[in-house]
Amino acid sequence: MRKKLLIVIPNLGLGGAQRAFHDHSVELQKRYDVTEAVFNLDEPNIYPSGNPLENMDVAGGGSALRKAANFAKRITRLRALKNRLQADVCVSHLEGADYVNLLSKGREKVILLIQGSKVHDRNISGPLGWLRKKVMMPALYKRADRIVTVSRDIMPEIIEAFGVDARKVLTIHNSFEVERVWAQAQEALSAEMRAVYDAAPALVTSARLAVQKNQAPLLDIFADLLRRRPAKLIFIGDGELRNELISKARALGLRVYDVWAQKPLTPDYDVYFIGLQQNPFKFIHPADLFVFPSGWEGFPLALGEAMICGAAVVTTDCPTGPREMLAPATATPAAPIRAAEWAEFGILMPMLTEADTLKTDEKVWTDTIEQLLADPAERQRLGQLARRRMEDFTHKKIFQRWSELIEEVLAI
Repeated sequence: MRKKLLIVIPNLGLGGAQRAFHDHSVELQKRYDVTEAVFNLDEPNIYPSGNPLENMDVAGGGSALRKAANFAKRITRLRALKNRLQADVCVSHLEGADYVNLLSKGREKVILLIQGSKVHDRNISGPLGWLRKKVMMPALYKRADRIVTVSRDIMPEIIEAFGVDARKVLTIHNSFEVERVWAQAQEALSAEMRAVYDAAPALVTSARLAVQKNQAPLLDIFADLLRRRPAKLIFIGDGELRNELISKARALGLRVYDVWAQKPLTPDYDVYFIGLQQNPFKFIHPADLFVFPSGWEGFPLALGEAMICGAAVVTTDCPTGPREMLAPATATPAAPIRAAEWAEFGILMPMLTEADTLKTDEKVWTDTIEQLLADPAERQRLGQLARRRMEDFTHKKIFQRWSELIEEVLAI
């Protein structure tokens, strides 16, 4: 009989974790009976898998007392769901689901999937952040049967910062639908968008418009670049910093197109905010460079997908993921890099988060981008190598490792 696998995430909607959740559901269904569980359906199911979805129907938010009551209710309802389904293994995605998974543990094996750095995540801050990092994670994570990190550089955090037995911790990278992404990348742009790309070299970035993605310094870098040569900067995505980034771009004197203003799309702008796209890959494939200024990551899907598209990538050497993807044979440096590192599969760049060095770091970015835009042969070489690298992260390879892990914990 096929073993019963329950996978849990706090909420659905649009995000990298939700995309990974979908991939796990679809791929693991090939070997196990998979049921999905979510705390509530306050966000739409953007990535339906076709597998059964259980809604525990427990809201979030409210006062501290209300949050505590809901937390307890989630534990009770997940425990009841595990018993009803007779789950053999429960895999949780995202921290909120991890706690509930561990505290509802019964006979089933528990696996946590850690999709981002805990130490470097600036959203884990204040008194609640201290409680999470100093109390809850150290106390609860030890109870897991296994903890999977999507990046090798998250493993030391789990072992050293939270005291988890190293034998319980392993890395399985995120996986990518390499063939699908490449096929979608071949789709033609509209005539209006093609005219933008034809007007000047195009830099593209794709990510949520949010603090983690750190796009604001990219606007300063681009404004400096425009003083040296023509170029276009295209933002794919949306998020809570949309208005702030558009305002900053205009304050820098940049001509801004934003799709929400419903003005005609022409080549007359410098910066293009084109919003969420059903097929972002067709915008990345013809770009001259893919630029990725994140402050921290896990194992970034957007960066990997740009590499599949054959883009030459320029990314911060942020914790965690980009170095593993672009320079897998190198160790994480003891101190942040301050110069461009021409790695095996792309360019690793200084972080753009330190006020004391920001102007110098931005100049390194501008100089490097200018150098690459003047060297089409090098961009082509890097794009071809990037595509080749992503063959290491196909669904087939990654989910073979997941199946081996599940069989291992079932045998404990």
